[in-house]
Amino acid sequence: MMELPEALTIAGQINKTISGKRISGVTVSHTPHKLAWYYGEPGKYPDLLIGKTIGRADAYGGLVEVKAGNARILFGEGVGVRFHGPQEPRPPKHQLLIEFGDRSALSAAVQMYGGLGSFLAGELDNPYYKVAKEKPSPISSAFNKAYFERIIFAPEVERLSLKALLATEQRIPGLGNGVLQDILFKAGMHPKKKVNALSEKDHRILFDSIKKTLAAMAARGGRDTELDLFGRPGGYKTLLSKNTVNKPCPVCGALIKKESYMGGSVYYCEKCQRL
Repeated sequence: MMELPEALTIAGQINKTISGKRISGVTVSHTPHKLAWYYGEPGKYPDLLIGKTIGRADAYGGLVEVKAGNARILFGEGVGVRFHGPQEPRPPKHQLLIEFGDRSALSAAVQMYGGLGSFLAGELDNPYYKVAKEKPSPISSAFNKAYFERIIFAPEVERLSLKALLATEQRIPGLGNGVLQDILFKAGMHPKKKVNALSEKDHRILFDSIKKTLAAMAARGGRDTELDLFGRPGGYKTLLSKNTVNKPCPVCGALIKKESYMGGSVYYCEKCQRL
């Protein structure tokens, strides 16, 4: 799933690759998908976008928003976004295909589930989108210790687990279950550990791990478990992920474990990350 590091990477690649290109064609819902959610009205995408020129792309949490004149194109978590050169074949399955005057194209395909689409600037009334745009990025200077303390000291979170605190309710947009694993490993904290069991020292350690881990992931083009705009895995080698489960912990040598928890999977080292 695309989270903050991948959204930043793809937005940057879009700016270098398709910014300035004129949209010549739009295909919507080529491949039906029960868990594809469309922003705006899909039937209006061609009229909304054809003839427009691609402007700047920005990442907001785990979302990538691309300007196209007075319209916006939005790709959410769970959407694979790929660039195709003029001579490259288009993918057989996609939920949105945007073609350009030079015969290159951009495709978007929903993996398990995800949202994508287009709308006029300022017209999308979606709370997930609004929160992602309003809250500060965890790798920005606005996301400081004081801001983090407002999150972690909120009365309603004290009985939550660290996974629930950090990866649900968009408390920190773009920080999902994927990036969570290395953040908690580097902090030495188990995903099931309760917020009210943390000391003030733990708060500082967790804050530092969020900032440093996400910055490292973004600087290296996202995680090696996810693909960029050109279908290449990111350069950040995950410590805890599907790639490392049942392999030795890089710190103590114990096997990395995988467990179902809160509707998804968590990875941990039971020696380095104690409850």
